[in-house]
Formats: sequence, structure tokens, C-alpha cells
Amino acid sequence: MKIQRRNKANPEFSLAAMTDVILLMLIFFMITSSAANQSAIDVKLPKAGAVEDNIPNPLTVSIKPDGSYFVDDTPVTREQLEPLIVSKLTDQTNRSFTIRADENTMHKDVVFVMEIAEKNKFNIAIATVKVK
Repeated sequence: MKIQRRNKANPEFSLAAMTDVILLMLIFFMITSSAANQSAIDVKLPKAGAVEDNIPNPLTVSIKPDGSYFVDDTPVTREQLEPLIVSKLTDQTNRSFTIRADENTMHKDVVFVMEIAEKNKFNIAIATVKVK
């Protein structure tokens, strides 16, 4: 006597649940990536006209109006600035950094950081705020 099974497992599965999970992950990573690029150093960036958004640089040098320097939100002295920038960018494929200077920062402090970039052949970007 041959016994037949009544409940056969269905080998197909629905992709709807996986699509929902991927959509939620995409939203999560989009939100966290935009929030992760913000710096904790409070500087008022100068305003600029038409600018193109660029790929973010791996290193940020912030300059406050009193002449204090910060590398990736870590305070450094003027003497420590060049060795720290060079050590952080030596193994990078993108040998560039962003200068975030307050609009009231003295010109000599910004030029000092630009001279470091020129001497070591680093590319720089200067952060600004778009005029609305």
C-alpha cells in the first residue's frame, strides 16, 4: 500500500520581506552617513555663491577665530599640526584634507595650513556655506 503525503513543503519563498529589509537598511545608512560627516567644532563658515558638492576628504582641519587648530575635532598646537597631518595622510590614496575656518579667523592662520598642504603636495578644500 502506497502512502501519500498531503502536506508538501513549498520550495518557493517571497522576496517581499527581503525587499522591505533592504529598503530599511538603505534609509538607515543614508541618514547615518549624512550625520556622520558633521564636525563638533563650532565655526561659522564663510558664505559662497554657486559651489559644487565634492567628495568628503578623510581629514578635516578646523581653525577657530582665536587661532586654535583642531584635526578631526582633536585640539592640536601649531607645532603639532604639520606632523599630525602628514602622518594621517601618508598611507591614504586620497591625499587631501578640508580646511574649516571660521569666517572671523585671521588670514595668517589659514595660510599657515595652506602652506603645509603646498609643502607636502596635499590637495585641499575650503569648507563654505551655500548662500540661500
